[in-house]
Amino acid sequence: MTVLRPGHGPGTPVRTGVRHRVGGRLDALEAGVRRDVVRLLTLLALLPLLLLLARSAVRLPHAFDPLTLYGVTVLTGTVCLLHLAYSRYDDPAVRPLRRRPRHAETFPALPARPRVSFLMAVRNERAHIEDCVRSMAAVDYPDLQLVVVDDASDDGTADVLERLARELPLTLVRLEENLGKKGALVRACAVADGDVLLFTDSDCVVAPDAVRHCVTALVRHPQLGAVGGHCRALNTDAGLLARVQDIWYEGQFRISKAAEAAVGSVTCVSGPLAAFRREAVWNYLPAWAEDRFLGAPFRFATDRQLTGYVLGQAWHGRALKERHADSPFVREHDYPELRWEVGYTRSARVWTRVPSRPSSFLRQQIRWKKSFIRNLFFTGRFMWRRGPAAAALYYGHALWVIAAPALVVRHLVWAPLHLAGLLTLLYLSGVVLKGCVWGLAYRLDHPGDRAWRCRPLMSLLSCCVLAWLLPYALLTLRRNVWARSAA
Repeated sequence: MTVLRPGHGPGTPVRTGVRHRVGGRLDALEAGVRRDVVRLLTLLALLPLLLLLARSAVRLPHAFDPLTLYGVTVLTGTVCLLHLAYSRYDDPAVRPLRRRPRHAETFPALPARPRVSFLMAVRNERAHIEDCVRSMAAVDYPDLQLVVVDDASDDGTADVLERLARELPLTLVRLEENLGKKGALVRACAVADGDVLLFTDSDCVVAPDAVRHCVTALVRHPQLGAVGGHCRALNTDAGLLARVQDIWYEGQFRISKAAEAAVGSVTCVSGPLAAFRREAVWNYLPAWAEDRFLGAPFRFATDRQLTGYVLGQAWHGRALKERHADSPFVREHDYPELRWEVGYTRSARVWTRVPSRPSSFLRQQIRWKKSFIRNLFFTGRFMWRRGPAAAALYYGHALWVIAAPALVVRHLVWAPLHLAGLLTLLYLSGVVLKGCVWGLAYRLDHPGDRAWRCRPLMSLLSCCVLAWLLPYALLTLRRNVWARSAA
């Protein structure tokens, strides 16, 4: 079994004394002064990028060129993400959020120590399920209900869970028929009695203090309907592919989710550690379990879709509840549709097993692309209502993902065929530059850790391989297979 200390774990570098001293000095400042100092430091760090952006923007009207426009757009988006993540993000488990929502009095307060139902669904994870369940049982939160659903495993997982249920305070639900992850988790929710519903994945290990940090964030900020934790790779010793994903995960959470959290609209509370207030999701669980897309049941988009119900219920919640009015999740208690915010707490740590083989990695990425496509047709319908910054982050990212295959074809296929190799070289140079910027951000957070050099590799991988998966995912949307193996 993997043993973790609070705040540490596989893939988590040890911070240096310099980092501790700088962070301690900032925390000792008065809140307003601290924020101004952080903004100034962020501006200084971003100054080279801002100068490069200004130089490119000035030249653009005089010598218009699609590649320059593309570069300016990508650079602008990168600068905005870094600015929000480093100067505007506050960890809601550590300090009060500076955002004050309108009609704050409409959000009901949680008890000072709410009951937490810690839920997990598993299918065929015999090799790793014990580590996950034991880490769930070892968290340092007192009022905890553990519920695990075995979704008709046939590899011996059920035997491991039954042994653990005899040893640990665990409610085990065994399903004879495979329902898929969403259906299995709804079965777990049916026996959950907590004020907070907290989910993890069957290939994860949770830090002992992770639940406490999530609960602290929700209790301190009643406007938060959901909050996600910070995920890194558990199996970084599995090879270069796993290490590259670990650094990528760090950036996706520390920068992308932090930027979204700065405007109260994290669009995907990721499955490894996802905490939801009961009032924010309870009435939408039947819609989640029975989600259909293009006329067929859709078994992906688990975390994205549930987050979408929290973000969009003020506009679509009533219709969803009416569609499932006969469900006990709706009939027994009708919660009001509120304009919840969704946050992210960097201090709540979790580690997940990432794919170590290219075939498994590609299958995972195809599932994620399918989730993106499906969620675009739900969350995309209302994100413009959540304010200019939230809308810009969401639709800008969506346009980037959708445009990526066309950009790759133009620069990696069309250009070489038309003897425009310089265009290909410039494109790849821009991709590597962006990866280096993200890598340097990683090094800023983890001084002395040389793993930042893996980040440009992930940028090249995204450009040369992953961009091609979106059209394939679109063509194979009907193929619904749930498998979490990272082998």
